Amino acid sequence: MSQSSKSFKLSSDRRALLEALLEAEGLDAPSQQRIPRRTDDDLIPLSFAQQRLWFFDQLEPGSPTYNIPAAIRLTGPLNLTALEQSLNAIVSRHETMRTTFAAAKGQAIQVIAPELKLALPLIDLSELPESTREAEAQRLMDEEARQPFDLERGPLLRASVLRLAAREHILLLTMHHIISDGWSTGILVREVAQLYSAFTAGHIPSLPELPIQYADYAIWQRDWLKGEVFDKELGYWTNKLGGSLPVLELPGDFPRPAVQTLNGAHLSFQLPAELSAPLRALSRQEDSTLFQTMLTAFKVLLHRYTHQTDLLVGTPIANRQRAEIQGLIGFFVNTLVLRTDLAGNPSFREALRRVREVSLEAYAHQDMPFEKLVEVLQPERDLSHTPLFQVTFVLENAPLPNMDMAGLTLSQITTESGTAKFDLTMFLWDDADSIRGSIEYNTDLFAPATIARMAGHFQALVAGIVRNPDERIAYLPLLTTAEQQQSLIDWNRSEADYPRDAAVHQLIEAQAARNPETTAIVYEGASLTYAELNARANQLAHHLRAQGVGPDVLVALMVERGLEMIVGMLAILKAGGAYVPLDPAYPADRLQYMLSHSQSPVILTQAALVEKLPEHSAQVFRLDADWEQVTAQPTTNPPRTVLPDHIAYIIFTSGSTGRPKGVMVKQQGLINLVHGLRAYFDDPAVEIT
Repeated sequence: MSQSSKSFKLSSDRRALLEALLEAEGLDAPSQQRIPRRTDDDLIPLSFAQQRLWFFDQLEPGSPTYNIPAAIRLTGPLNLTALEQSLNAIVSRHETMRTTFAAAKGQAIQVIAPELKLALPLIDLSELPESTREAEAQRLMDEEARQPFDLERGPLLRASVLRLAAREHILLLTMHHIISDGWSTGILVREVAQLYSAFTAGHIPSLPELPIQYADYAIWQRDWLKGEVFDKELGYWTNKLGGSLPVLELPGDFPRPAVQTLNGAHLSFQLPAELSAPLRALSRQEDSTLFQTMLTAFKVLLHRYTHQTDLLVGTPIANRQRAEIQGLIGFFVNTLVLRTDLAGNPSFREALRRVREVSLEAYAHQDMPFEKLVEVLQPERDLSHTPLFQVTFVLENAPLPNMDMAGLTLSQITTESGTAKFDLTMFLWDDADSIRGSIEYNTDLFAPATIARMAGHFQALVAGIVRNPDERIAYLPLLTTAEQQQSLIDWNRSEADYPRDAAVHQLIEAQAARNPETTAIVYEGASLTYAELNARANQLAHHLRAQGVGPDVLVALMVERGLEMIVGMLAILKAGGAYVPLDPAYPADRLQYMLSHSQSPVILTQAALVEKLPEHSAQVFRLDADWEQVTAQPTTNPPRTVLPDHIAYIIFTSGSTGRPKGVMVKQQGLINLVHGLRAYFDDPAVEIT
């Protein structure tokens, strides 16, 4: 069934509450209204809902967005003639099935044909291999669901039958939303079943006379919804939705198009069976419906995804509270905007109470057509998204039942229209023993993997609600079991084998021996091979050792970025010391602090930076101007003098919480880091084993 078919069955106490709310507003209860038959077929107006869809069709003719497809599997012996007779009897019975739409005297009108003969073509797939038959049937179902209608020429109902085998058929029914809704689909299938059984048995079918037709309702609606009734309905909604409204900023995978697209897909899921009974029990405890409980869970999910607390969600309501329209095929469904404030991190029970109050108030004012509300409120328009709300929620508590008709067993099949009217719609089906779900989403905003994660998060959230409905909504679980395993265990599994007794400079030496001519470093057009880097660092290391540098001796390194920085760092490590990097861009007082606290006896720098050095008593070696002093030093690797527990370097913190503090990083820790980075830099040129 379509997203428009949610029916809300009021218990006697809730009906009394609804009627009390209506009475408090000075309105008559819906059951007291009577819709008269029309007396004139001239210029029959559209209902407010029809007018909106007609307007959309004028903007984008031939769009399948508002198709309502239904696919019914028929198992058993099929009487194709009786089925065609049944469909045509329904077309004759319901005027809306014979209705098209035109413009006359500056307005859109309903044009009702006196009769219409509907063909029922048969497409035989039984000769196809069994392995491909179902796939071809699904392709044809999806293709049919995407075929557009012509609102002016009609007809706005299509029917066909796929034959899979002698006793296996699929009935395809597609209607345009402007003449039907989800509730209507249920009426159509039930009446087909009754008529088919009669025709098959050779009886004259007998269905009760319809009290009115849809056109009567459209005329009555426009006459009734004006004056005091309209003002009071509008007053409520203006108070709720007037002014600037927040846009729900769900994190998407793709930039939002400047003009909203309607490209869509859906993902189905099933809540674990053991959650069904507890959810119903929780709803009873809180004097709520299952719809209100699941809507609250959905709003909590949206809050957790967006961190927004002012949440507007649309929901379709059957809008058939008047007895005379209960059995009509037509477009009655209305859309309610349910606005809930989840500020203050309430418990789930408290959030449910807020949602319940908002929804009950909205039900009491459901006669205001959504289309008229948008027209009057005139919200700030942005072509990139729908007005008032961007996501919808639907709970089907009256799904199309499996039924038998004259030896045929009927069961529903899901079709894919390839469209999405909103950014996101959460569908749930209450099947008594379980709760099924489906997320329809705009494929220009979300990737399938994102929606699959969302479905998993929703299920984890619902399970957490059942376990502890008193938990505050910010602390309810969201991650699936697999995600918890990944984030808490897998991503923190850091154990790895690495050479715990080695030093980093030894790995560079080994690389220079294996690949001496491979480029080691490049900076602004200049480069060094591993052999050149290792030789220069060895010469400087021998010089530093002669100056007393050894294990845990700190050597300050203040140079500009470039090849000399790497040579200096490597030489200090080869000498057995630990380097202390000083950024020449630091303020003088910070450099003074770092140098005085490290007490470095040697400073490696460059000639242009000597004047920036604060007052000190250390030996200074300029890597550019003084390099001649080390050219006589050997280029061979110095003997190793450091152990894994010796310091490799000291890095000073930013000082954001007070004075900067030097953090000592030992040789073993640096080796561990280098080996960990191999997972991210898998390049033979930087092999370090």
